[in-house]
Amino acid sequence: MTTVQLPLFPLNSVLFPGLVLPLNIFEERYRAMMRELLKTPEEDPRRFAVVAIRDGHEVATTAPGMPDQTAVPQRGPAAGFGEDPLKAFQGIGCIADAATIRERADGTFEVLATGTTRARLLSVDASGPYLTAELEELPEDPGDEAGALAEGVLRAFRQYQKRLAGARERSLSTGADLPDEPSVVSYLVAAAMMLDTPTKQRLLQAPDTASRLRDELKLLRSETSIIRTLPSLPASELTRGPTSLN
Repeated sequence: MTTVQLPLFPLNSVLFPGLVLPLNIFEERYRAMMRELLKTPEEDPRRFAVVAIRDGHEVATTAPGMPDQTAVPQRGPAAGFGEDPLKAFQGIGCIADAATIRERADGTFEVLATGTTRARLLSVDASGPYLTAELEELPEDPGDEAGALAEGVLRAFRQYQKRLAGARERSLSTGADLPDEPSVVSYLVAAAMMLDTPTKQRLLQAPDTASRLRDELKLLRSETSIIRTLPSLPASELTRGPTSLN
């Protein structure tokens, strides 16, 4: 088993491979992380791991990138994550590559990263200025009938988009072609659907692409049916423009 040690960035959301992650960094522990990543030559990947925080666990008084000026700040790399941070995080996350790290005059950072590959969280180290983790990178197994399932998911996803647009009487932009590579389809649809974090986490940790697509097909049909009967559901940015990986 090949493992890597990377900086760890916990979020209240799920990052999927191929999807873009904009971050607004305020907390000192994450500022320290970005300062360290900036030491990596520009031609090399500036990698860190993103994991979702488990439901029901205490989180940092100041969520990553979203400062609460009224909160009493906790200190240390594991602040807000309990005595054993490993228990506060989901077991599978996504490695990200920070293509852009821009430091502002006040010491905060604007970051644009992209998910690259799934990884299993093995251990968490809180001995430094920020959390680091030992991770096992996970291959993407296509599974059985992934190609046919992807075609079905794309058809269902287009219908889902139309229903979302119709729920708010908006026009659906179709200027961009959707991908047809099964794993890309599976991650794009998982990120674009209006789902709660536990459901998105379930899709991220599916054993293979085909399993993820089967789950998504059921979800798309169910959600489209709900939208059809309850057209007053709130619209999302998905209905306002084409969905893109970039």
